[in-house]
Amino acid sequence: MINVIGLGYIGLPTALMFAENGIEVVGTDYNESLVNLLKRGELTFEEEGLNDLLASALLKGIEFTNEYVKANTYIVAVPTPYVKESKKIDLKYVISAINSILDVCEKGSTIVIESTISPGTIDKFIKNEITNKGFNVGVDIHLVHAPERIIPGKMIYELENNSRTIGAEDKEIGEKVKELYSQFCNSEIIVTDIRTAEMSKVVENTYRDINIAFANELAKICRTDNMDVYEIIETANKHPRVNILQPGPGVGGHCISVDPWFLVGDYPDLTNLILSARKINDSMPSHVLGRMRDIMREHGIKDITKIGLYGLTYKEDVDDIRESPTLQLLEKMDEHLAYGVKVFDPFVKERVVEHQFMNFEDFLNEIEIIVILVSHTHIKQNMDLLKTKHILDTKNICSFESAYKL
Repeated sequence: MINVIGLGYIGLPTALMFAENGIEVVGTDYNESLVNLLKRGELTFEEEGLNDLLASALLKGIEFTNEYVKANTYIVAVPTPYVKESKKIDLKYVISAINSILDVCEKGSTIVIESTISPGTIDKFIKNEITNKGFNVGVDIHLVHAPERIIPGKMIYELENNSRTIGAEDKEIGEKVKELYSQFCNSEIIVTDIRTAEMSKVVENTYRDINIAFANELAKICRTDNMDVYEIIETANKHPRVNILQPGPGVGGHCISVDPWFLVGDYPDLTNLILSARKINDSMPSHVLGRMRDIMREHGIKDITKIGLYGLTYKEDVDDIRESPTLQLLEKMDEHLAYGVKVFDPFVKERVVEHQFMNFEDFLNEIEIIVILVSHTHIKQNMDLLKTKHILDTKNICSFESAYKL
């Protein structure tokens, strides 16, 4: 039996996939209201195909509880934020989960950590928690790191089709965990050592962060000298060995905007490029703010309440707002400037910020400047409604010649 700890964006889909493939699964989360919703077959976030998968898993016997249970295998999928002052990983959720597992597990159990962790975390911190409880690592408790590789909007597809990395000190244990994930993963599953698995996941997201930062820096250079960054990137990408990503209003989500800081925190003297990339991407909301001010000055608009921010999520066509550029932008505005700025997102059904509208037409009626921060399909399908507005298009999806770009 598997006990999946943490029923959020990663743990829940993973638990459902195991259950769908005939494995006995208990999902555990401290959030009692979440557990009760799942028992009733209801989700707390939207994801294509997940409703059907939940219904099927319930029929096949998956259980949800606030309690940790005895199991052969535990999968830990809890958040791993970073400490903003030191840039080091904050392991409080992982350590809490590990200790709760150790309170109920039997000798011989395997603990699989899916949460993204900085290189060396298991050696430096997790093993100590286990020995402090009187267990012998590698004998009484087996440790494995199997970092997740899925993205909201494509969770089921990516669980089935993305390759996986299994990090284990004991090759035999690694192969057993590989066999477990093979129940639903149709792609290559690599078995390696723990530290390699830890490092590879952080490196993946750091690479993407650096690529995005290059595009964002290009956008700033081109803005300074009145060049079209999008045409330049498109032209450069004709080269067979060049693949520059697109600039944007910032980097959000719980991976790319967080994981590179783990390396900066642990290796401060060796991560100059990574730190620079993080600073560039974190500066983009301020760049957007500057562009907003330019448009206001150009059109003589002094009333900040006439500005509307479209999009609250960190990426298109999902309801995930974690670390979103829009929230970063609102944080960077001082109280005077932020007062009265309108916000709308078709995927965010609950009010999470001041002056958030729930109706798109009402939102448009109140503004003169619209800042497109997320390229939802919704805005692409309703572009004609923006013809009378001054548009700042940070996602390069608007074909109007009058639209302003980054």
